[in-house]
Parts: sequence; structure tokens; C-alpha cells
Amino acid sequence: MGSAGVPVVVGLDNGGTSNNATVLTVDGHFLVDGLLEIPSEVRSGPEAAIEALARALDGALAQTGVPRDLVRAVGLDTPGPASAEGVISSRGSTNFSQPAWRGFDVRGALERRLGLPVIYHNDGNAAALYAHHVYFGADAMNRSSVSAIVGTGLGGGVVESGRVIAGAAGMAGELGHVHIPLSGLLGPGQPEPTCACGFTGDVESVASLTGIERNLLPYWLTRYPDHPLAAEPVARAAKLVRGYGEREDALARDLFTQQAMALGRLFTVAANFTDPHAYFVGGGVVEAAPEFRDWFLATVREHTVLREEQAAVATFALVPDRDMAGARGVAIAALEALRAVPEPSPLVA
Repeated sequence: MGSAGVPVVVGLDNGGTSNNATVLTVDGHFLVDGLLEIPSEVRSGPEAAIEALARALDGALAQTGVPRDLVRAVGLDTPGPASAEGVISSRGSTNFSQPAWRGFDVRGALERRLGLPVIYHNDGNAAALYAHHVYFGADAMNRSSVSAIVGTGLGGGVVESGRVIAGAAGMAGELGHVHIPLSGLLGPGQPEPTCACGFTGDVESVASLTGIERNLLPYWLTRYPDHPLAAEPVARAAKLVRGYGEREDALARDLFTQQAMALGRLFTVAANFTDPHAYFVGGGVVEAAPEFRDWFLATVREHTVLREEQAAVATFALVPDRDMAGARGVAIAALEALRAVPEPSPLVA
């Protein structure tokens, strides 16, 4: 329950089916230990979805016993693509498919509905921010990290000095669409993988549930034609293959080795571009049995090429509390915005 009189920020994680909410005190304590989910209503359009987000906030306050007048700001994340200001892409997205969502200012609409400042990040950036602050703790503002979040697509985030790098259009950290070398990654006769975005050979075309369904599983079933998954529709088989990986099934381990290799090549790019202190892996692929997720992370590390100096200071870890990482990440962003100091004066006139 809330501490009497202590101001808070609220984090709202918006998804294709559910909203999750959390509450963070201004002195840095989360008041919610698990999920607080309600339907997100995004398929009913923007107006219904904004009302659902408002209900999520009210539910979190009721759960924690915090009066509304103690809320100082709200953090919001949604799936991308969206601008740094929370305007959904003019082309829409998988989760925001109705025409009314195209170019919709979801952050501004929620801010008007709540009458509170709303700070926005996409869901990959939010999870990256949470992983960074949980891992580094008190030293978070002095460290950097890169996170890859493997889900239906491949999200991610780049954090420098404890803050997400958003980019000029808000689309920095879209790691899924970074091209990686395919030589040595693909099996004999394996077609070059294609992404739903239209690219060929980007990370998401391999390291995502969509990549499994479109590219990896159809190929590996030709190598293992008697596998039980061959009898399943490919969309269902793609969701089942992780379970086989947990049981050390040969097809599944070959498939997930390719995913881990792709992430290692992505992190090799990051090593030469941002040289971070930490590399985080999150998403459904590591929400698995301990042996499998440890094997997967070790395989990512094995295929990340670092210089000796980098290897001496870099670490590899999993994104914690995946289901809560988005809400908690944007709550951290909202709290950081409250604490932000004025920008320094220019050094050159």
C-alpha cells in the first residue's frame, strides 16, 4: 500500500490486448509487485483505448491506496513505430491497424484525458530502460546498455548515461531492422530471410516469432521432415517450438542457435557503434526453463565479437520481470522527467 503523503508516478504499459499498470514513489519504491492487467481496447479505436488507459491508472491507484492528487506524472508505452512524442506512425502498425490510429497522438490524448504530464516511450525502449536501472542500480546514470527484446517482432533500446536514446524522429533503437551478415548464419540451401517491413536479412527476419514462422521453421522442417511439428499449422508450430527447445530437441536447438547467432551479430554491431557496458536479452525466447535461457544467452555471448578491452568490462544479462518491464520502465522515465535539471548553457555562442 502507498505511504501516506508520498507523491508517485504511474506507469502504463499499453499492448495489443491488455494494459498493465504500476505505481512508483518519488523516492524510488514500486508499490505493485505483479501484473495489474485490464483489456486495452485498442481494436475498438483510439477513444475506447484512451478510456481503458484511464481505467488502468484508476485501478492501480485503488490497488495501492494512493490518492489521485498524489500523482505527479504518468509514463506511457505502446508498441511502435511511433515518434518520440507518442504519435503513432502514419502507416499504422500491427497493434494499431484501424485507419483512425494512423498519425494519432496517443500521448497527447492521454495527457488531455488525465490532466497530468505524460512521458512516452515505445515498449522496447521502456523494457530496455527498466533492465538498465535494475541491473546497474545506483550506478545506472553512469552506465550504458543495449537491449534486444525478442517477441512477435524484435524490439530494443539503447540507453546512455541512464537515459534512452530516442533519436530525432523517436525511432532510435529499432534494432530489429538493422541488417546483419548472413554468411555463416544460414544453413545449406536456406533462403535469405525476409522481414514484414520489406527488408531482407535484418535481425527481425531471424530473431522473432514472425521470423520463426516466415523463415526459420519452414526451412528446418525440410531438414527434419519427420518432426512432430510438421503435422501442425506453421503459425501454431512456431509458438510450440520453444517448448521443444526446452527439451533439447535437435530441430528446435538448431533454429534457436540461428536466433542467438543473429543477436550476437547485432550486438557486434552495437559494440562497434555504442560500445555499451551491458547487453540485455529479453522477450518470450528467454521466458523459458532456466537451462534453455542460460544456453540461449551463452550462445548469444559466444557469437558477439568483442575486442579484449571490451570483453573485460562488458556483461550479458537477461531483462528481468518481462511482463512488468514496460510499465516499470516508463514509470522510471516519468520519475526521471520530474527530476530533470535545466539544460546547460551552450558552450559556443
